[in-house]
Parts: sequence; structure tokens; C-alpha cells
Amino acid sequence: MLRISLVIAIIAALAVGVLNFVMVKEKIETTEKHRADEETAKKDALGKLAKTTKDLEKTTAELTTTKETLATTTSERDKAQAEVTSLTKKAADLSEKLAKSTQERDDARAELAAYKTTGQTPEQILGFVDKIKKLQETIEVATTENKLLAQKLRSTEVKLAKIIDPDFLVPLPPELKGKVVATDPKWDFVVLDVGADQGVLTDGELLVNRNGKFVARLRVRTVEKGRCIANIMPGQKLGDVIEGDQVLPAS
Repeated sequence: MLRISLVIAIIAALAVGVLNFVMVKEKIETTEKHRADEETAKKDALGKLAKTTKDLEKTTAELTTTKETLATTTSERDKAQAEVTSLTKKAADLSEKLAKSTQERDDARAELAAYKTTGQTPEQILGFVDKIKKLQETIEVATTENKLLAQKLRSTEVKLAKIIDPDFLVPLPPELKGKVVATDPKWDFVVLDVGADQGVLTDGELLVNRNGKFVARLRVRTVEKGRCIANIMPGQKLGDVIEGDQVLPAS
């Protein structure tokens, strides 16, 4: 009986040991699985963190570039506005000077006419004639200066408009007409016989025609007093531009 009880106790102990082993093994496997899942989740989180950090750095760089561009554009706009204000004031002062000179000339002519009727000496009359001549020269100078200032003011206003709206189409005088005097097919630029005196402005667009047929579209790059240089716009050419072709404003 004692032997049977001992055998039963040993069997029970083995059963308990096996059971404990199975439970411990299951717990170990569960723990390892949790650890593997946590490791995978950690790697995913680190990957997402790295991507987020990279995206943040890219966004920060783009924001910095945008701020720099905005600062530059704002500075150019403020500079152009200040130049417009200055030129407007100069134009007003010059117009006032021109009106004053014109009035002085008219007064001198009236005085000359009056002196002629009152029998003044030739020396006095010559003095008034000389005064009128000088005033006339002053008026001509003022008129020329006023014209140049008006051209500069118009150019600055267009420059300001281009800063505000890059797609702004620079206006050219509707009556403007010119012709091609030289071409360079290699670099696709032409020289025209119209310039600042005819109202041409930088970035203005012109149409080239020959016998009433469209040849190409030009954009003005450099403007001088009586001529300008323009580039043939990409994709806006149906044929080669040659000397003698006529040009008209695009709008």
C-alpha cells in the first residue's frame, strides 16, 4: 500500500511538473510574441518618426525659401512704388515749371507787342526778343525733360504691375508700327526700328507679319531711344523673320 501511494505521489508530482512546464512554455512563447510585436511596432514608430522629421525639414526649408522670395518681392514692390511716387512728383514739378515758363513767354510776347505799339527803341525790342528766345529754349528743354520723365514713369508703373502680376501684358501704343532691320536666326532675336521715342517698353509683345500674314510673336528685351531688340517667343513662329517684315502691337 505504501508503495502504491508513493507511485501515485510520484505520478501526481510528474503531472504537476508537466503542467507547470506547459504553462511556463506557453507564457514564455506569449512573452516572446509580445516582445516581437513591440519590437515591430517600435521599428514602425521609428520609421514614421524619421519620415515625419524629414517632411518637417523639407517643409521648413520650403517655408524659409517662400519667406525669402516674399521678402524680395515686397522689397522690389516697395522700391518700385517709391520710384513711381518720386517720378510723379518730378513730373508735377516739371509740369508746373513748364506752365510757368509758357506763361512768362506769353507775357513777354504781350509786352513786346505792347512796346511795338508804343514806339520803343530797337534795343528795348531786341531785349524782349532775346528774352522770348531764352524762354522758348527753356520751354523746349522742359518739354523734352517732361517727355523723358513721362516715359520713365510709364516704364516704372509697368514694372510695378509686373511685380504684382507676373502675367501682366505690357501695353504698347495701338498706333505703333515698325519693321525688322536685322535678324539673328541662331539666337532667335531681331532688331526693330522703333524704341522709347515711339512708346516701346521692355516685355512688350509685338506681332511680325509679312503681306498681312502672321510670321512670329516677339517680346521686347532691350529698349533704346529709336530702336529695340526683341526675342522670338518659343512656339510662336510660323516662319523665319526677315529684314523688312512689319511689326504691330500684340494687343
